[in-house]
This record gives sequence, structure tokens and C-alpha cells, in this order.
Amino acid sequence: MKKLYIETVGCQMNLLDSELVVAGLRKEGYELTDSTADADKRERPDKGIGVMGCMAQKDQRLIFQRAPYVDIVVGPGQLHQVPTLVREARENPNQQRLEVSLGRKDGSTDSIKRSHESFDPLRDPTMRPTPFQAYVRIQIGCDKFCTYCIVPSVRGPEQSRPGSQIVAEAQQLADEGCKEITLLGQTVNSWRHTEDGRAWRFSDLLHAIHEVEGIERIKFVTSYPKDMTDDVLAAVRDLPKCVKYLHVPAQHGSDEQLRVMKRGYTIAEYREMHERAKRWMPHVAITSDFIVGFSGETEEQFRETMDLVRECRFKNSFIFKYSERPGTKAADRLPDDVPDEVKRRRNNELLALQNEISEEDNQRFLGERVEVLVEGPSKAAQKAAQKSGESSSEGPLQLTGRTLCDRIVVFEGNRRQIGQTLPVAVYDANAHTLFGAVVTDHVGPEVFSLAGASS
Repeated sequence: MKKLYIETVGCQMNLLDSELVVAGLRKEGYELTDSTADADKRERPDKGIGVMGCMAQKDQRLIFQRAPYVDIVVGPGQLHQVPTLVREARENPNQQRLEVSLGRKDGSTDSIKRSHESFDPLRDPTMRPTPFQAYVRIQIGCDKFCTYCIVPSVRGPEQSRPGSQIVAEAQQLADEGCKEITLLGQTVNSWRHTEDGRAWRFSDLLHAIHEVEGIERIKFVTSYPKDMTDDVLAAVRDLPKCVKYLHVPAQHGSDEQLRVMKRGYTIAEYREMHERAKRWMPHVAITSDFIVGFSGETEEQFRETMDLVRECRFKNSFIFKYSERPGTKAADRLPDDVPDEVKRRRNNELLALQNEISEEDNQRFLGERVEVLVEGPSKAAQKAAQKSGESSSEGPLQLTGRTLCDRIVVFEGNRRQIGQTLPVAVYDANAHTLFGAVVTDHVGPEVFSLAGASS
């Protein structure tokens, strides 16, 4: 039996990359295993080892130098070649194989784009977050060139996939039982494409996917602030299947830091976008990303970030201490001059503020009923099952899912409810989670207040 073990780290793009690779190797007769023992090269020298994705594109032959036992290095634009490369590696194990895309200055614009293009619709449902949720890549690459980011180099120029292909893939996923799709792009709301004489905007794509029967929810990440246009906000507001959730990274609260990061907007422009989104959808959930300790960040500039978070009251924020990435413009040209202990302190202060805001804002859901797409057992239930060795019980089970504004809800249920959309009454909340109980037919509206917060 040919077995495949795959370990994925990083962003949603990497998760989708892994799904496509597994699907391709299954066609070659490989069986997926979750056991590292099955993939032990030292015990089984005939096994092949591959490294793929963004870092493979960046480091290339350096990986072979650091790890001479690696057989294959594959960039994100060559994932469709993995089955062939694996086959060749088995036939000739003494030859290392490198397949990567052209660098941004290594050819014509068209040739560089072609070398990065990889929109393989082949899917493997077992690799998805749940059987009812899937990622759909609508865009690859990026042309924003933020100074701290390696993506424009490792995933190439920004390219938008044809709308007809995206809608067809959404239909395929719906036919397989998928209920929620998340559209992926480095700046997903920058998506544009002209096909058969028709110019598609991102909002047009949302409308088209909304017509796909079987799809119940549509999400998208990650959005770029200056491309959050009124037509996009109108689509999210007016289309019932669109999740009322926007992930729009600000990255910093200081204009000077945004300029050094080369983000392409000012804090005034970000504030205008945020206010407009809240005006169009008062209960929309907005999340952000922030970097603390970037080159030259002063205490005053950090305080501006704290002020922005207090003002915008994000649902949550992903907060990172700045760490140099070799190959980025920041690593080449800007000093990493904020001491690590200062970075840690600022990171903890900003995280504490965000958690305080998240918990306060989650309190408004107490007593409300929310519609939850049930994803599966909660993390606590999964850990308990692993500890006990039991995973197929039909009895009571702690489940988790998300509301239409992307808040996590935990409640007691059973396995038959996984994949359903259920009404859940919220009775408790912390910064990250709502806790509730499924509303059954004998629980009337007089028990729970249904007015107020959006679900």
C-alpha cells in the first residue's frame, strides 16, 4: 500500500494547496495516513520526502543544502506536477527534483504569470476543514509589495481566476454536500476579470455564487481596505447567503508606519472604510491584523494602534510581533530595531485590549438566538475523545459552529446535527466563544429575547 503523510502549516492558501495535492496523489493510488510512523524515512529509506509551497519557492536549492534527505522541492505554482515528481522520485531515488516558478524579474510578465498559475479544480473532501466547508481560490499572487511580506515574490503577480470557473467549482462543491465556501485571495476583494467581453467585479462574483443551489453561506478573506467599495458592501448586506463578516487588515494605527510598510492607504482612509461598512451594516463583524514592533515603531506610534483598536472595536484581531522575513524589502532595507522585550510587551498590551473589547461586545448576544452552521465536535470534545479512545458515540456531544457574523458558538448536541444550521440560544460568552443551547420546538420565544443583535 502506497501511503501519503502531509503536514500543513500557515495560511488557508496552504490548506487548499494540500487538499489539491492529496487529491492528485490519490489518483496515483496513495492512501492518506495521519501517522508519522508510516512516513519514517529513517526506517523506510525508499520513502520520498517533499517540501512544497511558499518557502519552497523562496529557498529552493537551499532546502537541499540544509536537508539533503529531501527528494522534491515544489513551488505553489507547480503543485499539479507533484504526482509526476513523486513517481519519478520513486523510480530514480538518487536524483533530487526542483520545480519552482520564475522570479519577478526572470522573464516577461506573461511568462512569469504562467509559471505561477495553478488553479487546479481537483479536490479531496477529506482534507477540508469539515465535509460541509471548503476553500475556493479565486486569485493568486499579489502586486501590493508590502515591505514586510514575501507573498509577491513566492506566489507571483496578482492573477484573477475566470468567474465561470469559480462558479462551476462552487457548484461542484455544492453537489458534494458542501454548504459553506470561503473565497481565498491575498487581497480577495481586488478580484477583477473580463471573460467573453463581460467585465466582472468582485460583487458580481458574489451575486453569481449566491445563485448556486446548495451553497448556504459565502465568506471571503483577506480584503484590502481601499478595495472595499460600495458595491461589495451592498452585496454582503443584501445577499442572504453572504456572511456578515469582513476581514480587513489595518496592520497599524500610524500613518508613518503604514508608509514604511508600503500599505497604500492612510489611517483616515481606513477609518472611512470602517465607518462606511458599519453604516451599511451596523452589526457586521470586522476583524483585523496588526504588526507590532515593525522597523522604527515608537511608543507614540504604538499608542496610535491602541487608539484605532479602541475606536473600531474589532470582533477580533490577529496580532503579530514583527519578525524579519529574508527576501522582503524590509529585511533588505529597514533595520529590525525594536527590542524583543518591547515587542513582547506591546503585543501583550494590544492583545489584552482586543480581548477586553471582544468579551464586552460578545455580551450583547446573551439571551439572543443565533443561526449556527454546525461544524463538528468542539476542541474540548475532540481532546476528550482522543483521551478515551472513543469517537463514534451517538450520545450527547459538545459541538461547535459559527453564526452568520462568524462568531464561534459551543453547545450540547449530537453527531446527527453536524452539517445542519440550527437555532441556538446564547446564555454565556467570553472573548472568543458564545455558549448556548439548541432551541427546540417546545422552547418558545417568550423564553429568549430575539431582538437586537444580528446572528
